[in-house]
Amino acid sequence: MNNLDHIVIAARDLQQGADYIRETLGVDVPAGGRHNNMATHNLVMQLGNDAYLEVIAIDPDGNTPRHPRWFALDSSAMRAALREQPRLITWVMNTPDLGRLAAQVDFDIGQPTRLERDELSWEFALPDDGRLLGEGMLPYCIQWHSSPHPSRAMADTGCLLQQLTIYHNRPRWLNDRLDALEASHLVDVEPLPDSATPRLAATIDTPNGTVILS
Repeated sequence: MNNLDHIVIAARDLQQGADYIRETLGVDVPAGGRHNNMATHNLVMQLGNDAYLEVIAIDPDGNTPRHPRWFALDSSAMRAALREQPRLITWVMNTPDLGRLAAQVDFDIGQPTRLERDELSWEFALPDDGRLLGEGMLPYCIQWHSSPHPSRAMADTGCLLQQLTIYHNRPRWLNDRLDALEASHLVDVEPLPDSATPRLAATIDTPNGTVILS
């Protein structure tokens, strides 16, 4: 069964991201690690139910990657947006057979690519151009080859993801693709007027009450 793996907060740098999480959720998110293939690094923390929150940024000490960075971090529009503040940009779905999933859908979710860091090993479907899927509303897809789920080794800051909602002006289009990905049960989809911009919203219980990241 496919599961919600994590939500992704992009930041100009990790200090900006840490400050943002402290201001919004009232907790300190610990360091994660480096992704040498992508020249990015992150902060991570549990959100309950084998899910977690990732703050990701370009690693200033990393080598220039041969592949466009994931999460559209090389995009000039993304970099301009992150100069203003960190943002919830997308989400990631955990699937037990990434190859099967990539082959069965009739749209491009990226090329399953083997990655690893320290004791962790996984496959991640990487779009050739590093784009966000569906402008971030469709999930990136991951298959972990490490057990147990890595979130169980992350810091528990007392935060729990209650709901992930996608507000979209083409809900039928979005639902059709979520159905193809076997992901419809993981999110709620709410319609928007045609002129509105789609967005994600994560409802998180924190030690200081419920917060919605959007």
